[in-house]
Amino acid sequence: MHTTITGFHRDEVGDWVAELACEHGQHMRHKPPWQERAWVTTEAGRQSKFGTHIDCPLCDRIAIPESAQEYQRTATFTEQDVPQGLRANHRTKVGTWARIVVERGTLEYHVRGRVHSLTPETVGIVEPERTHHVSPVGPVHFHVEFWRERQP
Repeated sequence: MHTTITGFHRDEVGDWVAELACEHGQHMRHKPPWQERAWVTTEAGRQSKFGTHIDCPLCDRIAIPESAQEYQRTATFTEQDVPQGLRANHRTKVGTWARIVVERGTLEYHVRGRVHSLTPETVGIVEPERTHHVSPVGPVHFHVEFWRERQP
């Protein structure tokens, strides 16, 4: 997934970490000859990278834990009856994951400063406590599944 650089900080050993719009971080090391990033060694160099598009492999790995199970499912919503609460920024509860499943049409899923286009072929995964919202794109039918890890 593509995102942008919004800032920088040093990690516990002093290496620079790019702060990304998706809320993940990515190390930016200058360790010649393997990693050539001399720009990271100066404030001006780091500043010049703000807003730069970058791929975030962590965003591609978001998945509901294998030990989780579905415990609740909403009714099917259409573009005409999407609850206002789903259209506005909201969060899932602590320990609750969600799957946004489009049955027909297209739904925009807004999360981490990005917009994902959900279709019957593309499910939206919501991490616990992650702020997000949805927007219909024309006629759509979708439901939301809520998942949590099984208690031992």
